[in-house]
Amino acid sequence: MTFQPKDRLIFALDVPDKRQALDLVQLLEGEVGLFKLGLELYLAEGPGLLKELVNIIDPERIFLDLKLYDIPATVLGPIRSILHGLALFTLPSDLGPAALKSIVSNTAAAFRVLAVTVLTSTTGDDLKALGYERRYWENPARLVVDRAVMAKEAGCAGVVCSGREVKAVKEACGPDFLAVCPGIRPEWAAVPGDDQKRIVTPYEAIKNGADYIVVGRPIRTYPESQGGPVAAARRVVAEVAAASEP
Repeated sequence: MTFQPKDRLIFALDVPDKRQALDLVQLLEGEVGLFKLGLELYLAEGPGLLKELVNIIDPERIFLDLKLYDIPATVLGPIRSILHGLALFTLPSDLGPAALKSIVSNTAAAFRVLAVTVLTSTTGDDLKALGYERRYWENPARLVVDRAVMAKEAGCAGVVCSGREVKAVKEACGPDFLAVCPGIRPEWAAVPGDDQKRIVTPYEAIKNGADYIVVGRPIRTYPESQGGPVAAARRVVAEVAAASEP
């Protein structure tokens, strides 16, 4: 796929209310490629927020990250009411191959579906406590790749995974299978109380093969004295550009 560096940056609108979200969209509209609308904001403001967003930006620049988890019939209900034409939509890979295939086959015309492999806040110790096989908690990348292969076979357009695992995902699933990487932490951006564990820098994620990176707090909380969110977004894009060079 061909991207401009800024097109590969997804900004996470992980804020509690519409006013903050719309202000950030207007501020960063020319600096990033896509905007991610997650569970916190979607539940706080409801589906009407999507209609407001598409009055500002093209729906193809919106990534709806709800990770709906239930039986296919229950998941398909709310999906049918979601505005079509969005860029990306997430489902948990934990749904399993049959459920993923059923949901994807009924939503293919609406948006590209990504399966979330293993959350970037999850560690090997977490997987051990959850009862996963030793080979998975010793090396979470094995579980990520297995779930990516399953998602591809179910018809998903790609996966959400850590930048640590994206190279292995691309090797297993091919270069055209989308890889979207959260857990991005630039070396120059501190995130107090950070809950992300399997992290990489923007440069590392792109160099490893990520199609898109998702960045929220490092941009949103960047000090105004240093240029605020716009300056931070430009620093991330500069790393993307550097990593994209042959």
